[in-house]
Order: sequence, then structure tokens, then C-alpha cells
Amino acid sequence: MVDQQYFQMAVNAARQGADTWTNPQVGAVLVKHDQVLAVGYHHQYGERHAEVDALSKLPEIGQAKGATMYVTLEPCSHYGKTPPCAKRLVEVGISRVIIGQLDPNPKVSGRGVAILEQNGISVTVLESTGGLNQAYNYFYRNGRPWITMKYAMSLDGKINGVSGQRTQLTHSIAQADVQQLRQHQQAILVGERTLTVDDPQLTVRSRQMVFPPIRIAVVHDVNQLSTALHLFDQEAPTWLFSEVANQKVVPKTVKVIVQPKWTPAKIVAYLAEQGIQSLLVEGGSRIQAAFIAAELVDELIVYLSPQVLGGQGLPAAVGLPLTDQMAFATPTITALGQDVRLRARRL
Repeated sequence: MVDQQYFQMAVNAARQGADTWTNPQVGAVLVKHDQVLAVGYHHQYGERHAEVDALSKLPEIGQAKGATMYVTLEPCSHYGKTPPCAKRLVEVGISRVIIGQLDPNPKVSGRGVAILEQNGISVTVLESTGGLNQAYNYFYRNGRPWITMKYAMSLDGKINGVSGQRTQLTHSIAQADVQQLRQHQQAILVGERTLTVDDPQLTVRSRQMVFPPIRIAVVHDVNQLSTALHLFDQEAPTWLFSEVANQKVVPKTVKVIVQPKWTPAKIVAYLAEQGIQSLLVEGGSRIQAAFIAAELVDELIVYLSPQVLGGQGLPAAVGLPLTDQMAFATPTITALGQDVRLRARRL
């Protein structure tokens, strides 16, 4: 097998890490004399990293001496939840390391490679992410979360029918796809109208998550909210962005953050300060218009339902104007039973 094939094995292993939270997904493959000795990956935030996971699979650690390690991301160089992996590779006598990409996290970026090279280990960087860690890479390169906007709409471009009532547009396959989408988000946001009319759960119900997405609602006055809403059910961490100070008792899972005027820019800045790398904006119409106007949309996912709601229906974005058109790449189009998903990234 060639380097690229072993690297792809590491990429496939990395994708198994479903609970890495703000840590990247990382896979590692240990090879010696053209034989795969071990495969590892980062299973969960706070647990051992991929390189150490792979080494732990060896019957004898001495087998690592003179071997080649293929790893999707630069080995870490600092003490965090775990000791530095780069130093561990030196200790066990690895002779060559093939890395997919340098770590954009400034705590690591280049330092892991430096430790390896200073100790005589041959290092090759493939400059390939393997399609992993889009939000992680974006966050450290741009200083803010990757922002996805998702909504369902009718054939005539409406996201809701009669005002003040929820309209169910999509069917079971599209709804299951949304659950998959939520699994890869660190935060999910809605506006006050969507919160009070739809009473969304904003949870991942397709599997139990160790680190579920933080549920966020942007409201004028948190004191006016009914505690019967799902966001108070303690099913997941919840942040309420209120413009009025909180005077009510809320569950321990609920955090109230107060600003005189919340804007998309202020919301995103706060999330960045908290280390949140991905945000899913799920409505409603005014919050979507506000994020579009602020040009804080990196990806758009639209579920198109074969229904027509007519002239009294609510459009996808109503409110603040956009000063100039936002250009997106040609969308990928996927049939999901009766519905269609359009997915496009901003150019």
C-alpha cells in the first residue's frame, strides 16, 4: 500500500470519533514493514488521542520502534486533557510520521512537527484534511464559528402558513436528515418567535450524545418566557440571550446572558469567546434575515417540500435588508423521500 492508502485508513478511523466535542476528529495508523500494526482514533473529548490509542493496541510497545505513524492531524505538543502526543511518539521510537495537515490551533501549529524533527523523526505533511474537521479548521483560521443556516420551505418559498401557528412541511426522511445534521453542531439557535410558536426541542433524538449541542434562543425578555417550554426541560445545555436581566429561577442547565441589544455579530463574538466552533441557525424568518444581512452565513441547507402555502405564508427571511447579493456555490441536490434538500456553501 502507498502512503495515501494508509492515510485514508486513518481518515476512516477518525470518522468513528462521534463525541470529540471541540476537539478535532483524528485517526492514526501504525505501519511497519508494509504491515498495519494498529489503528486508533480519538474516541471522546478528554480521552486519549488517536496516536496514543493506536499505540495502546500493540501487544508490546517495543513493536513501535522504527515504525511509521500515519495521522490525520499534527500530533499535539502541549499538556491539555492528555500529555503531548509528539513526545510520546519520540519515546516509543517512531521513525517516520505522515501527517494530513498542520493543526491550526496556535497552541500546536508547527510545534508538534518541530518536536518530532528535533528528535530525528522524518515528517511529511500531505496538506490534506481528508474532509475532516471543517468547523475546527474554520474556527482557528477565522476566529469565529462555522455558521450553517437551515430551514424548510414550500415550493412557493414560505416557511410557515398561518401566522402564529406552526406548519409542518417536511416528512420523516428529511426530519431524520436534520437529526444527522444536528449531531455535527456545537450550538443550535432560534429566535423568540420560533421559540414561542414552535416550542422546539432543539435536541438530537437519533442517538444519545455525550456532548449534545447547546440550545440557544435570542429573546427580548427572558422573564416573559414560560418555563413549560422545552428549552427548560434540562435535556441539554441551554443559553438564553436576553436583553433584559433575569429575575426568575431557571434550571441549572439554563444560562442567561444579558446584552442591551443582541445582534448576530455580538452573538457570534460571544460564541467565539466560549470556543464554540459551529452554529446551526434554525429560524425563524427575522433571525435568518438578520444573519443574512450581517453576512454571517457560511452554508445554507434548505429542505424543499412539495406544498404551496400561498400569499399569506411567511417567507424564509423577513426583516433587515442585504446590502449586496451573497454568492453561493452550485448547490448539491438530494432527494429525501417526498422532499428535496439543497445544500450550498458561500463562495
